[in-house]
Amino acid sequence: MLDESLLDTPEGLAEADHRGLLRGAAEAGARVRTAARHATEAGVGELKPDGRPRAVLIAGPGAAATHTADLLGTLAGPGSPVVRLAPTGVAPAAGALRWELPGWAGSVDLLLIATPDGSEPSLSLLADQAYRRGCSVVAVAPPRTPLAEAVAGAHGLFVPMATAPYDQEEPLAASSPGVFWALLTPLLALLDRIGLIVAPPDALEKAADRLDHIAERCGPAIATYSNPAKTLAAELADALPLVWTEGPSAGPAGRRFAAALAELAGRPALVAELPEALAAHSALLAGPLAASADPEDFFRDRVEEPPALHARVVLLRDRPLSGLTAAPAARDVALSHDTAISELEPEEGGELETLAELIAVTDFAAVYLALASGA
Repeated sequence: MLDESLLDTPEGLAEADHRGLLRGAAEAGARVRTAARHATEAGVGELKPDGRPRAVLIAGPGAAATHTADLLGTLAGPGSPVVRLAPTGVAPAAGALRWELPGWAGSVDLLLIATPDGSEPSLSLLADQAYRRGCSVVAVAPPRTPLAEAVAGAHGLFVPMATAPYDQEEPLAASSPGVFWALLTPLLALLDRIGLIVAPPDALEKAADRLDHIAERCGPAIATYSNPAKTLAAELADALPLVWTEGPSAGPAGRRFAAALAELAGRPALVAELPEALAAHSALLAGPLAASADPEDFFRDRVEEPPALHARVVLLRDRPLSGLTAAPAARDVALSHDTAISELEPEEGGELETLAELIAVTDFAAVYLALASGA
């Protein structure tokens, strides 16, 4: 059950936030600026790349590396494929995970390692393997870790991860906003330098400004009725979110939102891109999870009986209203099945700015849902 009264009690939210999730979301803009400075100090701006890599390989544990690879692949487009190296192993622990380079990886490829830990033995071995294959190696991880030493030994580039003092108080959640931006930002600067994406320093600064703006709009002191993140969290209290995305940047934001709901709030969610989402989820909207599926729900005991789980569409868009869009069809389909719909569309700006806004609002919403439901 969601304690909606807690959403408008900043002191209560702070007391429930044992993992520093709200602080991570609120300080996302500052984390981007610190990470960009670390990238500059590490020498990213002084690199002299010899053309684009054939492929970009990304290795790292958990949701942060997955989201980073997803977003970088979206921004890079078909220029150079971005491939996430999924780990194997018997447990999701630093010592148990294993990474391997694909057989085709060689001197024309780039290996990126992103981890908030840095103690994974297999990542250190991966850096050494890449060096022996001739791959260029770049890593973002906490300083003074075994991985930092391994990358130095492989003649690679190491960028210290931008951390905050409270990161050491509790184990870092892989979907934590602070972790995500700390790992992503240096890699954005790097891929901009080699010409794979467009993320110059001024674009990163604008993205940081947009994150600050969303932190002001969605902070714990802002009441639910004027806070889009708290509003979304309240709307999803007893819902199965069907996250429908439209536009290139909205796809990674929607997939990250679903992962954050699962990891941080313990809530399931399904993600699909428009227009395919209309066919992929049509049976869900007409089945037992539909909002109109249980006509007796109105008569249930609101105190003794838990609410039924019903689907709710969350539409994330990054396309202008005047362009070709499936949004009207999505609204019609949802409303024809008596299914409520929540919509998020960023203000105008560059690609990184709009992406940052979608991620920031949904990050705050996942955090509020986690705190208010006691997850």
